[in-house]
Amino acid sequence: MTLQDEAAARFHKLLESPGFQDLEWAKAVTEKMASRNLIPSGRPVCPVVRPHFVTRRQYDGMQKAAETLYSAIDRVRDLTLSNPALLARVEMLPAEKMLASVDPGYPHLAVTSLLDTQLHNGSFQFVHAAAEGASAAYADVLGEIFHDSAPVRELRKKWKITRTQTLKRLLKSLLAAYGVSGKKKFPRIGILECRPPFKNAPAADNLMMAEFFRRSGYPSEVVTPDQLEYRSGTLSRGDFGIEILYRRVSAQELLVRFDLSHPLLRAYREGAVCMVNSFRSEFVQKKGIFSLLSDESVTRSFPAAERKAIRDHIPWTRTVAQAKTSYGGATVDLPEFILANREKLVLRPNDIASDLHSFRGWETESNAWERALKTALRSPYVVQERVAQERVAFPVYQFGRLEMKEMQVDVHPQMFLGKVEGCAAWVAEAGSSFSTLNGIAPVLVIEGSA
Repeated sequence: MTLQDEAAARFHKLLESPGFQDLEWAKAVTEKMASRNLIPSGRPVCPVVRPHFVTRRQYDGMQKAAETLYSAIDRVRDLTLSNPALLARVEMLPAEKMLASVDPGYPHLAVTSLLDTQLHNGSFQFVHAAAEGASAAYADVLGEIFHDSAPVRELRKKWKITRTQTLKRLLKSLLAAYGVSGKKKFPRIGILECRPPFKNAPAADNLMMAEFFRRSGYPSEVVTPDQLEYRSGTLSRGDFGIEILYRRVSAQELLVRFDLSHPLLRAYREGAVCMVNSFRSEFVQKKGIFSLLSDESVTRSFPAAERKAIRDHIPWTRTVAQAKTSYGGATVDLPEFILANREKLVLRPNDIASDLHSFRGWETESNAWERALKTALRSPYVVQERVAQERVAFPVYQFGRLEMKEMQVDVHPQMFLGKVEGCAAWVAEAGSSFSTLNGIAPVLVIEGSA
């Protein structure tokens, strides 16, 4: 049994002891979440009442590999921007390419990013990168609440357990990008979001971030694209001028709703605002980037450490097209290979912001898989080799009762300026496509004895 498994088993064993059977500890966790605005609209941000544990060795391994892969992604970016054939495999929209060509004022491909990671039996695979993901605000507050929960306090008597924190690092990264851009004015920060129809209130996590930035001395507001104005070289929402815009909206979301004359896009092109992440980070979010990373014909000249990290931690991935490609040292016809190897493949939309669906071959009948391939050939998709997914039992507290649920867990190491600083997890009820039991869970790092 690994230390990770032992910690979870000991947590669950504690729940059977007399001191925890009255569920006061679970009520306390839920009440703290409510008091910290972590149950917006009556649905908890975190659906479970246990943190996800990773060992120090796992965390350090993910950190080293993620930082090495970030360097490789940056190298692929440089190759791709000078090679139209490679750029075509990333499948960026023409407007995305145009916006990506604008110099954001700083050299970083992505100031903030994460890697969607599957941990399984002590090993891990990165299946997707994102320039924006699990909220730093939610992860930080949940980490604080769970680290101080009664069961974890008992575990801390035996093991050293630490929580990761990202909000401070996020702010430092925003300010670092602003400083590199050469702007001198004391910055005011806008947090950009899009809201669903009929929703006027900002998202709870964005409000939490704005409050943290204000407590740290930087005026901050949550803004939407339709509120922005650009006059006399200043991007603003009413009287609130914005020097740093933290973008929590994908380029596709903006381009679907607005044209290139939008005030934000004009301010960005003219260098009037420091936007984090820049539109160059859209390159990171395309799953086609993994098609390039896992193609040895593209990466053969990369440093040995980067090629090893790719071999060890990136599953075979290709952009779906009528084309020949390599697999296991052999040349294959890609559509024929996809049809013949349904059980070990998954079809994923190239862009996380699209409305397209993923298709897991091992869960799909052969006729439906053939139709899925036709969809993937018409729209931007990648095919990726199946990665073992971690399923873990978690206690769920609902309606005054506690029950164990098997959850699928994706771990998200958070990166700032290419360095891992913090980690969160996404948990979802295993085997259910429609369950509301999904959300962010804090990651606590466990090691040795206390």
